[in-house]
Amino acid sequence: MVASEVSPWAKTGGLADVTGALPEALEALGHRTTIVLPRYRGLDALGTPGPVETIRLGRFVHDVRFVVADVTSDRRVVAVDAPALFDRDGYYGKSGIDFPDNAERFGILAAAALHFAETHADERPIDVVHAHDWQAGLVPVLLQTEADAFPRIRRAGIVFTIHNLAYQGLFPREIVPALGLPWSVFAIDTGEFWNQLSFLKTGITYSDFVTTVSPAYARETRTQTFGAGMEGVLRARWDRYVGILNGIDTRVWDPATAPLLPAHFDANDLSGKAANKRALLDRFGLARGDDALARPVIGLVSRLVEQKGLAVIEAASEALASLDATWVFVGTGEARFERFLREWAARYPARVGVHIGFDEALAHLVEAGADLFLMPSTFEPCGLNQMYSLRYGTVPVVSAVGGLDDTIRPYTTRAQHANGFKIRRLTPESLVRTLKQAIRLHDDRDTWLRLVRAGMAADHSWETSAREYVKVYRRARLDAVRRTAW
Repeated sequence: MVASEVSPWAKTGGLADVTGALPEALEALGHRTTIVLPRYRGLDALGTPGPVETIRLGRFVHDVRFVVADVTSDRRVVAVDAPALFDRDGYYGKSGIDFPDNAERFGILAAAALHFAETHADERPIDVVHAHDWQAGLVPVLLQTEADAFPRIRRAGIVFTIHNLAYQGLFPREIVPALGLPWSVFAIDTGEFWNQLSFLKTGITYSDFVTTVSPAYARETRTQTFGAGMEGVLRARWDRYVGILNGIDTRVWDPATAPLLPAHFDANDLSGKAANKRALLDRFGLARGDDALARPVIGLVSRLVEQKGLAVIEAASEALASLDATWVFVGTGEARFERFLREWAARYPARVGVHIGFDEALAHLVEAGADLFLMPSTFEPCGLNQMYSLRYGTVPVVSAVGGLDDTIRPYTTRAQHANGFKIRRLTPESLVRTLKQAIRLHDDRDTWLRLVRAGMAADHSWETSAREYVKVYRRARLDAVRRTAW
């Protein structure tokens, strides 16, 4: 596998959670995995770099060293140590601006990963090469266009996973010869996207199979509304494009044992959840008397960007503040939304708590202490927080998009096995209306407990998802055998 982030070593979002958890789940099913990522600044825990090796990609030449860490006998992590490329503040850019040499940086990552797979593997065969998101988008390209350079792995099946179609790795056409790529890579049916080279599109078009992180998102991204201009490319690959819902680490997100929680609980004894609610209110300096404890706490832990519904929350903020609820927000993102939340909390200091920044322990506390968890996303490839919420007995309120639509069964008076609430068409009015329904239901303790326990009983572990990936790997391997038969 090749990825720009792998938890716990390098993480900004859900990509790292997937690439950290999937190899472990595959190992449990009997498979060996190696995952390659950049050695960013501060990533020292993996070990000592090996000898210098030269990686060439077109006119770019870099001396790199590989840091190899055997997590287990069948799972290892490899960091590409190239200080000129990766020893920086930030993974992709600084102050919201991408690094100008990102094509070179992640092109070298792809070339180095393939070089490692070709020259450092043991005698056992490599059956599949799995690239994640645009940062690894040149892996499929190089493996196909420079197959003779990789005789050992050229027959591996190639799988490419889209974690978020909105990030496409777009670069000027002049980068094509600079990277040593043939101009055939810059064609409308390969990597050209509005006269730019898209690393994401090359990953899609040069792979045997393409996956994304939920079945609903796979359907949505074939449409103009959600396709971000790539809908035609994905429709063309309809029979090789599969949505596999992400899982979560159910050991980390276990309310009965999670070390970051001040109190533990399970579906049979929810008293610890009430203790977490008190701790959450105290952490934000909010009222925590009997009246406050009786009111539902609505939490949000997110990047503070428009995709996550912050503009809709802002538009509805005065109506939301009038609801009989308490609000807690944790996240960082666009300055306008950070400013809005700070100002909202200042206007309603007894009801609205805000923490700008990210804190893993606080994220767990919000998930465990809140009664409702809000995810009004405009689009959401998969989403993990709704699964964390279900696991922690916190009822999600979500937009009916992507993985949110796949995982949440909305409450109605006739619904069986409901576990949350859905906003069908996201507007400020529908957001307020859905939250009013949820708050009313919170007072019906028997029905509320059924919702909570239905969510806690759901299985969102990685085992099911890993088995689906294995099916894709086997099909990709067969396709590769046919593709390379000549």
